[in-house]
This record gives sequence, structure tokens and C-alpha cells, in this order.
Amino acid sequence: MPNTIKLEIVTPEAVYTDDVDMVTLPGVEGQMGVLPLHTRLMTQLVPGELIVNKNAHDEFLAVGEGLVEVTNDRVSIVTNMAIPSSQINEAAAEEARQRAAARLREKISSEEVASTNAALARSLAQLNVKRRHR
Repeated sequence: MPNTIKLEIVTPEAVYTDDVDMVTLPGVEGQMGVLPLHTRLMTQLVPGELIVNKNAHDEFLAVGEGLVEVTNDRVSIVTNMAIPSSQINEAAAEEARQRAAARLREKISSEEVASTNAALARSLAQLNVKRRHR
């Protein structure tokens, strides 16, 4: 029985690949833990906190929207954002949150509302991860 699972995270900026012990990710149904030999599935990733456990150490990442494919030996994630908590600029994320919230108070089209809500969700994910793991 394998005791690690391959984690692949693909974003527009980078590709991350590592063998890890467990991945906990924010899915549409809530937080989901994935261990080696997990049942195959595909799900939607929602903005939030992704936890990577390797060698009894947790690494926390703020993630955006995306897709997740799980097999018995691999977790593949394609997302628009994956930022380790140590690299989150809290001031910049707070500024982005404020801009998005102000933009939502304006008269904007439904398409602009959708993209502004997405930006707001990404900035809130970053702030929540950073503030939980200072």
C-alpha cells in the first residue's frame, strides 16, 4: 500500500508537483481530505484553504476556483490561484478586497458582477489563510 499520493497543482503562473501524505481541499460540498488509494472522483475547487500534509508538516495555500481530479495515486488540481500562506501579501489582498467590495456597490453589468465576485472570493481566501497562519 502506498503511503504517499502525487499532488499536481497547475496555475497560470506555475506548476507544483510533490509526493505528499494527504491533501485537504475546499470543494463545493465542503472540505475534503484525500489520502493515498482514494476513490476516483472529479469535483470543483472553490476559493479557500488547501492543506498539504507531508512528513507530519502542514503547508497552507490560498486557492481560487478550479477543477480537481483524484485517482488512487494522484490529485491533479487546475486553478487560477495557489499561493502559499508565507507568500501572501496581506495588505495587497486587503486592498483587492476593498476594491472589489466598492465595485460591487456600483451599477455594473451582470458579467462584471461575476468577475468582481470572483476577485472578491480570491482576495478573501488569501486573507483568511494568511490571518489563520501568521
